Amino acid sequence: MSNTHAWSERTILQRFTLSRRELLALLGGGAAASFFTACSPSSESPGSGVIIDGPLHYASLIDISKMIEAQELSPVELTQMMLARIEAIDDGLNSYLTLMAEHAVEAARVAEQEIQAGDYKGPLHGVPIAVKDLCYTRGVRTTGGLAVLADFVPDYDATVVTRLSEAGGVILGKLNLTEGAMGGYHRDFEIPVNPWDDALSASASSSGPGVATAAGLCFASLGTDTGGSIRFPSMANGIVGLKPTYGRVSRYGVLALAESLDHVGPMARNVADAAAVFEVIAGADANDPTSLSNPVSDMLGALTGDIRGLRIGFDQAYATDGVDPGLVASIEVALAELENLGAQVVEVKMPEFTPGHIDTWFAICSYEAVAAHARTYPSRAADYGAYFREFLETATAITDEAYAEAGRVRKDFSDRFRAALSSVDAVVCPAGGVPSLASADIGYGGMPDPAVFRTRVGFRFTFPANFAGTPTITLPCGVNEAGVPYAVQFMGSRLGEPLLLRIAHAYEQSTDWHIRHPSV
Repeated sequence: MSNTHAWSERTILQRFTLSRRELLALLGGGAAASFFTACSPSSESPGSGVIIDGPLHYASLIDISKMIEAQELSPVELTQMMLARIEAIDDGLNSYLTLMAEHAVEAARVAEQEIQAGDYKGPLHGVPIAVKDLCYTRGVRTTGGLAVLADFVPDYDATVVTRLSEAGGVILGKLNLTEGAMGGYHRDFEIPVNPWDDALSASASSSGPGVATAAGLCFASLGTDTGGSIRFPSMANGIVGLKPTYGRVSRYGVLALAESLDHVGPMARNVADAAAVFEVIAGADANDPTSLSNPVSDMLGALTGDIRGLRIGFDQAYATDGVDPGLVASIEVALAELENLGAQVVEVKMPEFTPGHIDTWFAICSYEAVAAHARTYPSRAADYGAYFREFLETATAITDEAYAEAGRVRKDFSDRFRAALSSVDAVVCPAGGVPSLASADIGYGGMPDPAVFRTRVGFRFTFPANFAGTPTITLPCGVNEAGVPYAVQFMGSRLGEPLLLRIAHAYEQSTDWHIRHPSV
């Protein structure tokens, strides 16, 4: 296996109802009009009222869902269009690792028949989406970016995949990632390319979901976050990423990096789309004992647009020291906009996240990663890539006692972090120290100099919420002089996703950053 795009199902494109030329013609502006009445809507259909201004592939999931529900848009033809777009441009972006074309077209046909029969399931029904290749898919390989799992085909779906499918979602394929969801790639797999600037990294392990979502190759995706891997790619690719409360989304059937730190969450092009996906995948799961039993509320209903009187915390030193100046300025403008919307920006003191805490995260993560890879490491250590193998090797110095001590350090910090969060409705900070690293910084090599890498990345903005298991949402808030997206992060208390979504949505709707898209 030398190329991630050696798709066994590519020939399915030859059997599409529309020709490839016709499908590609639908990718331009005004594409939605070409799909009107594709599902032969009944005279009783009230119509969606949606007008797509621009390419259909960059439309919001919510708008697409309204058109599908009104039978103005055919899930089958939409899926065909998206598959054609993937084939046309993803060889240059490497966001997909495995395309599930035949599966997707069949799921779209089923969705179309259900909708025509009056059985509409909700905003994901008939909508093309994709999942990170850590999520088990029955009968379709799940590699985790690992050569040792290149031919692994699970016989069941991850809970999140089951829930997406039960909601009628059309899964286009499995998205590329760093090896084992850590920091570097295995040479058997291609590296995703940032659609805004190929000289910049697509960032961290959920890079495939970040690229595919930003480039209009799916309408939303699932990523995972152990130390920032939803947030860093969301920042780098200019999209929205929600890292939920630990246990809010089942991890059953999701390849682990570090079980006590791993989170699964949605990545989308706007807040409402992320809310729609999150509502579907959240909730208790008997197969995951760490999942939470709390009922899942109406996430879309939380998007009232009203944030008057809410207290938004900001620790200037925490949020600005060593951070890209343009990003700092952009976040300060975002704070001013929140005040214009009626929120109150107040000072808050975040607990210091020291280099020792960073080392604690690495100790816990590497120790748990070795346990997660017990079947193949160290027995097949030579088959691992340089970065991930070196990372696993660091765990040899972590004794059981050292791991327990790291847990105590984590708990002490997490208690203080949660206390700071509880004093306000949300805390504002960057999602990382720089908008995006250079593409050469995250590649096929071994682990970089920890002192340099950890300082530039800004782990103090991501690791704490993984330690404490608290939710955060990242979304665009500006661009630099080269047009590369800036991002702001809202951090909240445990199970605070509805409030975070409400705040993020209100801010987003007062700006136009979310409607900017890369030229691909």
